[in-house]
Amino acid sequence: MMYALIVCNGSIIDYSYHRKFFDEADFIVCADGGALHLQKLGIKPDVLLGDFDSIEERYLEYYREQKVTILKYPTEKNMTDTELAVDTAIERGYKDIVIIGGTGTRLDHTLSNIFLLRQMLDRGVRGRIVNEYNEIFLIDDCTEVKAEEGYYLTLLPLTSKVEGITTKGLYYPLKGETIEMGSTRGVSNCFVSQEAQISITSGVLMVIKTRD
Repeated sequence: MMYALIVCNGSIIDYSYHRKFFDEADFIVCADGGALHLQKLGIKPDVLLGDFDSIEERYLEYYREQKVTILKYPTEKNMTDTELAVDTAIERGYKDIVIIGGTGTRLDHTLSNIFLLRQMLDRGVRGRIVNEYNEIFLIDDCTEVKAEEGYYLTLLPLTSKVEGITTKGLYYPLKGETIEMGSTRGVSNCFVSQEAQISITSGVLMVIKTRD
């Protein structure tokens, strides 16, 4: 399935790892300073947006010359550049969005981007945040996650509680159980088959496929 790819200004360490997301993306939105990552990758976005407090004028001029759609917003605004990028992708009709560069040293930005996944879920959009070590997404029904060597699977409630959690293909199975927000019960489970199956009956569950 083709998706919209959002490039943010957070941490991207291994550029070769992230290149595959560009190969499969149908639409690329760059949020402000994420342009620095695109410069290193030699990739042109479809849209560049933000208040441009994290990008040099020479890069803006370069993308203008490349006929990239540029959407400039005021510095004093009520949304982060990432949220503006998500809205732009949804307005273009995309129901599957991948965010890279969405995590990093700024914990406030990292968390706000993770919480944006909830907004996407509520709007019927599948959102994912990925980096070299993690893939994060939310569910309110069911999903399947492919196993990879060295990866664990963590399940964390994003609502006060998540009920009816049932899993298959994991070392520690759950059978219609309830986990409350703040519990660490779902952290670092291991795959025991080629894919894990997860379903819930109520609430919103954060699924994190992660490695050391």
